[in-house]
Amino acid sequence: MKKGYKIVIALSVVIVGVLAFLNSYKLQEVKVSECEYADEDLIVAIVKDEAFADNTLALILGYKLKPIEGIQFVDKMEIDFLSKNTVSVTVYEKALAGCVEYMNSYIYFDKDGIVLESSSEMVAGVPFIKGLEFDSWEVGKKLPIQDERKFKAILNVTQLIEKYQLDIDGIKFTASNELVLTHDKITIELGEGEYLEVQMMNLGSILKGLEGKEGTLNMKDFDSENATASFK
Repeated sequence: MKKGYKIVIALSVVIVGVLAFLNSYKLQEVKVSECEYADEDLIVAIVKDEAFADNTLALILGYKLKPIEGIQFVDKMEIDFLSKNTVSVTVYEKALAGCVEYMNSYIYFDKDGIVLESSSEMVAGVPFIKGLEFDSWEVGKKLPIQDERKFKAILNVTQLIEKYQLDIDGIKFTASNELVLTHDKITIELGEGEYLEVQMMNLGSILKGLEGKEGTLNMKDFDSENATASFK
């Protein structure tokens, strides 16, 4: 009996110690980084909800076994310890190149025209595109734009926006099939797009000199031989 009693006591001490150890890893704070388009508060709430018994150890282990998926605009995440009570969440967002409106929803696609997400809200920082027509769409597939030439031009523009890290709010085609961009209160006329590479290469430095101004920047004839633009 004495030996059995000692074993019970020893086991009880071990169990209490383990419980005390686990309890010290109580999740108190979730720090999110690299989050531009996704809802940071939503990510914090989802991560906390995934923490079994609000335990950081359970959260990290559970995430390694089964990553959290299905968060809007999020491709993947990494969750790491910062301390016993704090975890960091590094967000890798989907590469949104542009969005179009379809039946009161906004359809977001990547630089290759592949649909990534749909949302009832327009996300700031993603160019809004007008002048493209389509009858349906499906996540994971290319937008079925009726005018393929226009769509190729749009994709070219979005790729150049990413390449030169330009801050563009909107892209549209005029009735005469000329490309027009918007940046804050500035309208940028690019013509039919035959000089897009050199236009976009120089657009960033031109916009810096126009910061805070309002008007129209005419770059229709801006090319490698005629590097001039007018603003009024």
